Amino acid sequence: MRKRSPRSSLGCGDGAMGDGAMTAASNSSDQTLELRRVANRLRRQVVRMVARLGQGYVQQGLGAADLFTSLFFSELRLDPARPDWPDRDRFLLSTAHNSALFHATLAERGFLTPAQLDSYCNDGSALEVNVSERLGSMVEATCGSLGQGPSGGLGMALSGRRRQRRYRVYVLLGDGELQEGQVWEAFMAAAGYGVDNLCLIVDLNDMQVEGRTDSAMPLGDVAAKLAAFGWATEEIDGHDFPSILGAFDRARETRGRPSAIVARTLVGKGAPSLEGIIGHVMKLPGEAADRAMAELEQQAETLR
Repeated sequence: MRKRSPRSSLGCGDGAMGDGAMTAASNSSDQTLELRRVANRLRRQVVRMVARLGQGYVQQGLGAADLFTSLFFSELRLDPARPDWPDRDRFLLSTAHNSALFHATLAERGFLTPAQLDSYCNDGSALEVNVSERLGSMVEATCGSLGQGPSGGLGMALSGRRRQRRYRVYVLLGDGELQEGQVWEAFMAAAGYGVDNLCLIVDLNDMQVEGRTDSAMPLGDVAAKLAAFGWATEEIDGHDFPSILGAFDRARETRGRPSAIVARTLVGKGAPSLEGIIGHVMKLPGEAADRAMAELEQQAETLR
């Protein structure tokens, strides 16, 4: 994927990348372009999946696509041929309702077939509206109740350290989840235990069920709060691939404390007709979906 650390230079036989991952880019420009192409495909898939239902979690899916792309196509050590590989990196989607994007990412990465996405939210389908362990071992934990991801991730990180496993644990948390008291207990414990194989990504998109996050409960300076709890913290543009990848590099190099990446994202990113519209479970009628898809397809043409 990219020429950076020993993590990405491991061969497929060691489970580092597995089938379907991108080869190392010749330079950062090529790398960024390839990641942008993947993110565009994920966004189109999110629109298609939600449009079939007429409403759903399209806005946060579009907004977090660059974070998911960076994680699954550059950072995480995974092998689709062995989803239960013991030394795989663990990824926990604490915002489990961001399911269209998660399932689209698994299909793009080779864990699912594109045809399986057609069953999204159908009765009896393992591709549920809230990501669930029913899907298989590629789902590390069911986090339907918001705020549980950091606690589960901390436990996995502690277990990995105790058993001297190589894996790292990544938890993606929504900013609305910061209103849950449980997350701050986990933040305090993680810093107290010095768990440096744990990385938190906060999707700071300023949206929750009630509307804008700060209108429901002002969060203040999230990065400063996490730093005050003892985390190695930085705030980045969640749509700038060099910034995202650089933050992951620095997180892996951090020793003695957990890392937190506070990523500012824009809901609806990539489809101008949807950008910035606050809609947690947003209606997406055919006309709006067609317009968004046309915008994303036009963007795809510029990325060829």
